[in-house]
Amino acid sequence: MNAILNRKSIRKYKDINVSDEIVEELLRAGMAAPSAVNEQPWEFIVLRDKEVMKKITEVHPYSQMLLNATVAIVVCGDESKEMFKGFWIQDCSAATENILIAAEEKGLGAVWLGVYPIAERVDAIKEILNLPASVIPLSIIPVGYPDEKKVAADRFNKTRIHYDRW
Repeated sequence: MNAILNRKSIRKYKDINVSDEIVEELLRAGMAAPSAVNEQPWEFIVLRDKEVMKKITEVHPYSQMLLNATVAIVVCGDESKEMFKGFWIQDCSAATENILIAAEEKGLGAVWLGVYPIAERVDAIKEILNLPASVIPLSIIPVGYPDEKKVAADRFNKTRIHYDRW
């Protein structure tokens, strides 16, 4: 519960490399997410190339933190792996959240950058990363050692809870 309740969006990172071992643990967390009929339609692209990250900042208006992240993970859905159309969005969202929670648990900072469903972002990221036609980028997660202090928001709101009926 602590990692879930303490998770926050971190956009500033120290110039300290996140090891390949830690990145693999984050990916393992992503792949542990539930998925509709266990399709697991996700694909992950690990970004370390600063030129690639810079190109993304030119097409994604809220991605400037990529310039000081040592690693980022692009979570994509592969529509060719779907038996039930459209569930890749939920599945890849669950994978994204698992990665964010795992990063918090490891003392890392991360933030969810939305790509899908904004067509211009999707198309530009697909081109930059040379994605196959069936693969759609859902999110980009810059990851690093936090270089800012933030307190997690308490978003619990009893007025949003309904029992049995509205």
